[in-house]
Amino acid sequence: QVHLVESGGGLVQAGGSLRLSCTASGLTSSTYVMAWFREAPGKERKFVGAYRWTGGTTWYDDSVKGRVTISKDNAKNMVYLQMNSLKLEDTAIYYCVASAGTTIYTVPRGYEYWGQGTQVTVSS
Repeated sequence: QVHLVESGGGLVQAGGSLRLSCTASGLTSSTYVMAWFREAPGKERKFVGAYRWTGGTTWYDDSVKGRVTISKDNAKNMVYLQMNSLKLEDTAIYYCVASAGTTIYTVPRGYEYWGQGTQVTVSS
């Protein structure tokens, strides 16, 4: 069973940076797509970005493009979400997700494995 654990959330001032980590275990497929979603209060979960193991391809939502970078530590099976120039509207619970295969989905139903989420709060 794939198990995902996020860490690194917290309180940060607008304009600041934060790096979220996702530790994955129980991975048995040869390749995965790992992604980040976020859920702001009263809103639906929204795609942030994804990393395709095959080729190291990344894909970002337009709302975060240029401010966010997803990377992977192959030795540790960890994926990172580096967020810069944070805005108040980035406040949300951030979820690390994974799906076996190579297709990058931008909707939650595309991912079968979910972490418990980590809170990111951006203050003014």
